[in-house]
This record gives sequence, C-alpha cells and structure tokens, in this order.
Amino acid sequence: MKILAIDDQQLVLLPLKRRLNELGYEVETETDALKAKATFDSFQPDLVIVDINMPIISGIEIIRYIRGTKNSKTPIMVLSGNTDDNLIVESFDLGVEDYMKKPLSLDEVSARVRRLIGAVNKEQKTVSHNTIIQKRCVGAVIPCYNEEDRLLSKEFTDFVEKHSGYHLCFVNDGSKDNTLQVLKDLRKGREDYITVYDCEKNGGKAEAVRLGMLHMAEYTDLDYIGFLDADLSTDLTDFDDLVKTIETSDFKIVSGSRISRMGANIAKESAREIISLTINYIIRKILRMNFKDTQCGAKIMDKEVIKIAFNEPFITKWLFDVEIFMRMKKHFGAEKANSFICEQPLKRWVHADGSKLSMKDSAKIVFQLGHIAAHYNKKQQTKVDKNLDYALESGKVNG
Repeated sequence: MKILAIDDQQLVLLPLKRRLNELGYEVETETDALKAKATFDSFQPDLVIVDINMPIISGIEIIRYIRGTKNSKTPIMVLSGNTDDNLIVESFDLGVEDYMKKPLSLDEVSARVRRLIGAVNKEQKTVSHNTIIQKRCVGAVIPCYNEEDRLLSKEFTDFVEKHSGYHLCFVNDGSKDNTLQVLKDLRKGREDYITVYDCEKNGGKAEAVRLGMLHMAEYTDLDYIGFLDADLSTDLTDFDDLVKTIETSDFKIVSGSRISRMGANIAKESAREIISLTINYIIRKILRMNFKDTQCGAKIMDKEVIKIAFNEPFITKWLFDVEIFMRMKKHFGAEKANSFICEQPLKRWVHADGSKLSMKDSAKIVFQLGHIAAHYNKKQQTKVDKNLDYALESGKVNG
C-alpha cells in the first residue's frame, strides 16, 4: 500500500516516513505543495496525509485538487497544527476522512492509518517509540570546546529520537581534544537531525553560538532557534519548556532563569552564586531591564530576530547574552523590547564539573560590562548626533 505525505517541514516528514516504512507501507514525501499535485498523479497513492498551513498553496488547495479536479476518492488525512474549527469543518465538507491535530504521537498516527486503509502485514507487531509529531520545528545550537569527556551523547540522541521537529547543531569551537570525532560519531546515521559545524580555530563561546545561530537560520523549515550548553546544566526537557512558551505566546525571546525556589533543583556553588548576584545587579542597571538572570545558557528565539541579534560579532567573550538584549533595545526601542522578551524559571540547573569559567575569570566580567555600556551607549549617542547634524544642515533646527 502506498502513502503520500505532504508537509513543508522536512523534520515532520522524516519520522513519519520512517514509522510508516517500518509498518510496511511504501511512502513518498513532498515538502513542495505544488510538486505534490504531480506526485499524486504519478504515484497514485492509497492514502494522502497533508498539512494545512503551507506556503504558496495550502493543504485545502491540495484537498480540492484531489476531490474536485481529479475527482478522486483516495482517502485523505489532515495532519496539522491548525485547530481553527471553521477550517476543520471545511476540510470535512471537502471530503477528508480524518483530521489529526499536532502535537500527537506517531503511535496514534499509525493506528489511524491502519483504520483507514488496513495493515500491510496483520501479523506484524507494532513497536512503540513514543515519538511525538510537533507542530513547530526547532533548531538548537550547542557550542563545544574540549567536550570529549563531558558530552552526554546518549541524552541528545534519545531526545531527538522521541521529539520530532528538533535539529541539533553542535559547533566545534576549535577543540584541541577528540571532540570533533565524538560529534561526527554522534551524527552518524542521524544526518537529518544533527549537524556538526566545525570551526578550525577557537573563537570563544560567543562566536561559536553566533556562527551556529546564523547557520541554523538558513534552514527554511525551522520556526524557532535557540542555544544551550553542551554539559546540559540546563536539561533538554527544560529547554523544550522554553519552546512551548514561545510557541504559545507573542514573545520573540524566551530566556531560561536559574532562580532558586521551592520545587526546583537549582544547584550553584555558594561563592559563584554571590558573584552572580552582584553581576546581575550591575547588568540590570546597564540594561535598565528587570532581568533576574541574563547569563543562563539556554535561550530560544523567534527566527525573525536572529539576524538582529547575531549578524555582528560580539565585543565580549562571556557576556554576549547581555549584548543580545542591548541589540534588541537598540533595534526595537526599550518599550517594545521589554514586551517581547520573557524570562522563564527553570525546573533544574546544576553546575557541571569542569566548567570553563573560573572564579578568576568572573572578576574580568565587571570590566567587560563597562565595555558593553560604553560601546552601545556610544553607538546610540553617535546615532543621535548624526540625526542632529542632519537636522541642522537641512535647516530643521535653528543653530
């Protein structure tokens, strides 16, 4: 039996095709809705699975083509994140057999497929993988420097196996140990979900994250892109919670926050915590934003702000998070920037052994904060001065 699956996001189609192939179905996938019409004609599937929200032409147009233009009775299942009741009713009025709302498990999709067109091999046992088809696709950048002994490869691979819609980008920041080979081994067989971006020279975490974020921004099927630390001091479940917040809100940036509170496992070294509190106080004064923790290494962003935040190299090694927020204020204005940046407390954060930032390094941060304040305030003042010069030259202001 043959199935045609149509969705503009490849990260949704990949696990779907793999599961249906495991069940014995012959599957063709198409990310281009226009090409999908020709594929339907040539492939002549026994079932069509189609998304609704696609660029150029929508899934509704595909349904109209099959039911109207081709006058075909081929069963159609909608698999979409669009939960608008009017659209669901319209889909059934046009003749679809089923409407599945993302997110949902691949087990449920498989059961619905078997109900509509039957099983290929009725004696075949279904193996559950608990994989979830999400309604959004996410890129996660993980900077790595000499992580050969600390990289928790299994945690990453288990996560992408069970969470469809994730693409992990590991950035090797000129490691001097065997990190690059570890990353290549981790990617093997998972090339569709894992990318290794290799920087031959060590440029520091800020530059590694910046290059990784810009690289992932080139992927057209990603809705959100973020970053987290390779040691998983913020674990992947908490990172996914940040994603859930941004996809169900109007926020453009959701930043993790390591706030100690009841019900959360936030473990910091006592001396480190005192320094962090002092630094955070200074950062709040510079940003003039009520941040509790700008430096948490887990953040997720709407794709539309990536170039604003990362196009230019950062001027500091460790405080690029502060620079991101300064750039948001500079581009959008303080009021608007405040309205779309959210700080979300984490359920867990554990200081990992072997962290690259020493207590001695912490003393340098104060000087870097002064550098940030001078740099961005100077750029803002230069802009004001240029505007004033233009107004004087054009006679709009009396000299």
